[in-house]
Amino acid sequence: MLAWLSQNIGTIVVLALLILVVVAIIVHKVRERKKGGGSCSCSGGCSGCPMSGACHDTEKK
Repeated sequence: MLAWLSQNIGTIVVLALLILVVVAIIVHKVRERKKGGGSCSCSGGCSGCPMSGACHDTEKK
């Protein structure tokens, strides 16, 4: 087991870093969405947007 770990340490480190990056992106997106602004990629002009009802809370306007 120790020999296998030492032979594959580079792959394990790269995989761990990729997992951390993906988890950080997901956490960031979830927090952004909970704040109320993460689901839309526009600049906030909702007049012509077909997703305006789902993107921003209409009661806050």
